Amino acid sequence: MTKDNSYFFCGIGGSGMLPLATILRAQGANVAGSDRALDQGRSEDKFDWLRARGITLFAQDGSGLAKGQTLIASAAIEDTVPDIAAAKRRGCERLTRAQLLARLFNAAELPIAVGGTSGKSTVTGMTGWILADCDRDPTVMNGAVMKNFLGEEGGFASARVGAGAPFVSEVDESDGSIALFDPYIAVLTNISLDHKSMDELRDLFGEFARRATHVIWNADDRESAALIDGLQITGVVGFGFSDGANFRAVEVEEQPLGSRFTLEARGKRYPVTLQVPGRHNIANALAALAAAEAAGIAITDAVAAIGRFEGLRRRFDVVGTAGGVTVIDDFGHNPEKIAATLRTLKAFPGRLLVFFQPHGYGPLRVMGDELAAMFAAELDADDRLFLCDPVYFGGTTDRSVGSADITARIEEAGGTADYVAEREEVGKRLVQLAENGDRIVIMGARDDTLIDFAQDLIRRIEARD
Repeated sequence: MTKDNSYFFCGIGGSGMLPLATILRAQGANVAGSDRALDQGRSEDKFDWLRARGITLFAQDGSGLAKGQTLIASAAIEDTVPDIAAAKRRGCERLTRAQLLARLFNAAELPIAVGGTSGKSTVTGMTGWILADCDRDPTVMNGAVMKNFLGEEGGFASARVGAGAPFVSEVDESDGSIALFDPYIAVLTNISLDHKSMDELRDLFGEFARRATHVIWNADDRESAALIDGLQITGVVGFGFSDGANFRAVEVEEQPLGSRFTLEARGKRYPVTLQVPGRHNIANALAALAAAEAAGIAITDAVAAIGRFEGLRRRFDVVGTAGGVTVIDDFGHNPEKIAATLRTLKAFPGRLLVFFQPHGYGPLRVMGDELAAMFAAELDADDRLFLCDPVYFGGTTDRSVGSADITARIEEAGGTADYVAEREEVGKRLVQLAENGDRIVIMGARDDTLIDFAQDLIRRIEARD
């Protein structure tokens, strides 16, 4: 369906757009695109990488659209955007990223979808790696760079194109597009408040599970358990630490940069070693192991493969250490993701200096109270928390609730936090405050420059010392 087609991506540098564009290009399609960040001179290495793969880039001024192309763009982009207006004038078909991805996914011989509020990217990466390591040659669509595939794809390995039957993809509930996907294997990592109400999430995830032949679900998550119990479906496999889990972790040994545990599954026990830390990543590994088994991989082979999984960029990504200070870059942006990272860090001694850059004003309106309560509960009195203004690249979004409001709510909940509008000023304070044994944690989504910020902190602390 792609070889003779031509696609134009409006916003091609986005975390969901880039991997899809690279999959299409690798399958033989003509691919072009534009991006506001390209016009603004941001993330140049990313766009050079796309050009090196034969993808043509244009200014986001409508000049790149040609008659007969299919435009890939968010449904939320206004018709006044030049690319959108040009596509309408030229009669181009318009699809959302999710609509195009669903077409590719649903046409696959073995479609494996990973849904849930948290952990999707990691489980997708783990499952894709197991299948690749076990010679199934999968196609993998992810929203994060998978370190194991960097050798194959270079610096932006958020997708992998294979010739085998499996197509592994994370699927998104935030825009409701999860409803477009028809998986043979559906993985449900958890259900908690993020972009939609709980009632909406229950409906979306319930239908997601109903459409699958095999459902891998989180037996430790009350919402998931209630959902699965109410569906009365077969082919379900629960994972977790609970007694009733079909894929269960016992004898857990957490380590600063990894873990060990024993997997109990199908009446047998298997020793497992992970290179990624935290109980949440043990849960992610259980989900991936169960999904791999459903895809026909022997558990012994899957366990061996997952021990070689190196993780994802911006998921508890240790950027470096200087002067006894470790800097960690993390994608945490909702309460559950952030709490998981903080708990992993708090399992070991050392003060935390946390910088959180909210990924938009809208999310703060939806989950501001939950964020505030989480930060107040998870951080200790000697830790420090800084919030700068949310990510904002222009547009008409409602900016009535900002980081200053969340800082006030954290303090009302019994915690402490500092609101500092400019990120650069936060960086100066972190460099001044950091002492031997501290861990600096950079958190946020939707901003590729956060990794640059983290790397710069290392350089500045080295220069200070």
